[in-house]
Amino acid sequence: MRFTPTEVEGATVVDLEPFTDERGIFARTFDVDQMAAHGIDPHVAQANVSFNHRAGTVRGMHRQVPPHAEGKLVRCTAGAIVDVAVDVRPGSATYGRHVMVELSAENRRALWIPPYVAHGYQTLVDGTEVVYQVSGPYAPGGEQGYRHDDPAFGIAWPLPVSVVSDKDMSWPFLEATGEAGA
Repeated sequence: MRFTPTEVEGATVVDLEPFTDERGIFARTFDVDQMAAHGIDPHVAQANVSFNHRAGTVRGMHRQVPPHAEGKLVRCTAGAIVDVAVDVRPGSATYGRHVMVELSAENRRALWIPPYVAHGYQTLVDGTEVVYQVSGPYAPGGEQGYRHDDPAFGIAWPLPVSVVSDKDMSWPFLEATGEAGA
């Protein structure tokens, strides 16, 4: 596996190093020792999957707040997404920055989203499936979110937004939370 840091402190692109022969490919997608050596919490408390019918669907921006640490290793297993991590951690050296990475079944790339960083994605094609390995259990009382179209984030989604849940549309803008400029 190859680990590439991004502009958001702790967010890391994880690329496979496949072995290829006449049968196809084989690659390691998870290795506790390699993950830990690159600052990624290798503990997996749960694994989740989401399936999205339509291109342009946006899920996010979600995070868990302290003390409910929840890092995510996100991989697209069918179709394609742009995955976004926004640093909303007060005091972080990269506060306010975001990174957007294309994850697809074809490129087999993953993105590590560190705890307390807001996360969301947009599907690029119909019939997209995303799997997450999550380092901490989901805590409903620790859930927080922000609008996907928050001007403070400056996210340029590549497609017109076609589907967003009512819950995700009800999240506040960063400025309304009093956290802007933290």
